Amino acid sequence: MRDAGGLEALTIGRVGVDLYPQQSGVGLAEVETFVKFLGGTATNVAVAAARLGRRSAVLTKVGPDGFGDFVRNALDGFGVSSRYVTTAPNLLTPVVFCELSPPSDPPLLFYRAPIAPDLTIAEDEIPWDIVDSVPLLWVTGTGVSAEPARSTQRSVLERRARRGHTVLDLDYRPMFWPDESTARTEISWMLDYVNVVVGNRTEAKVAVGTADPDLAADRLLARGVRLAVIKRGADGVLVATEQGRWSVPPCRVEVVCGLGAGDGFGGALIHGLLSDWEPERIATYANAAGALVASRLACADAMPTSTEIEEVLCI
Repeated sequence: MRDAGGLEALTIGRVGVDLYPQQSGVGLAEVETFVKFLGGTATNVAVAAARLGRRSAVLTKVGPDGFGDFVRNALDGFGVSSRYVTTAPNLLTPVVFCELSPPSDPPLLFYRAPIAPDLTIAEDEIPWDIVDSVPLLWVTGTGVSAEPARSTQRSVLERRARRGHTVLDLDYRPMFWPDESTARTEISWMLDYVNVVVGNRTEAKVAVGTADPDLAADRLLARGVRLAVIKRGADGVLVATEQGRWSVPPCRVEVVCGLGAGDGFGGALIHGLLSDWEPERIATYANAAGALVASRLACADAMPTSTEIEEVLCI
């Protein structure tokens, strides 16, 4: 592949400002104060990869407001390139309110009306030279939940043609879709254009019609996916290739906030892929990264370093 100007990973998709309550165990009606953090799946994954020493960037959009400025400044602070963060003149940077109860699966309240800027990404905002050349490209299921981002992401994947590491994070969020059938239709076609797929059992059911990890892996591999990663929560992770499959046990932690754990997993997955590790090692490392994030408050700010992950793996 051609030179991507030193960039190793480009993620495309959601960004937002996460507001976490400083009072736990209560509903939003009882919360008195919030703390602001950078958030959004594609954004968090880029941050997680940067924490592990990878040169990453996120392609997304914000509004012409103070939260948009916060996003760019936060990305720069995390060492993630904000070069491909553009502005939607008539929209607002998304805000997400989080409850901390239950901590393993906190309820989220999204403010993205009338539409999130990242779902208005158009083809003329895509750095096509980077799409062609970056070693790893990361896209999400949420990225095809609305137009024009849906058509833009199709063009990106058709152009990419499974070169390098082309990763689909299934990232199914019911609130962004009219129904599960529509989500299945729009997420499923992407399987023919990527070579790595990662998601949990619910997301696998949406994508390939089954929540059974082994059967889901079979169906993904049959579509030409090279590496299928099915996250099984408390049961660990299944990782599968045409050459074999491995079951990685969970890392036991006291969960503070489950949000962002999957994104920490994703950043570590990027690191493992770019390091050319074997599948089982990648899943073990990524599992530890996700567990560390779950034991902390916040998403982007909670992403672990290599040293922290290695300490968990040595316990």
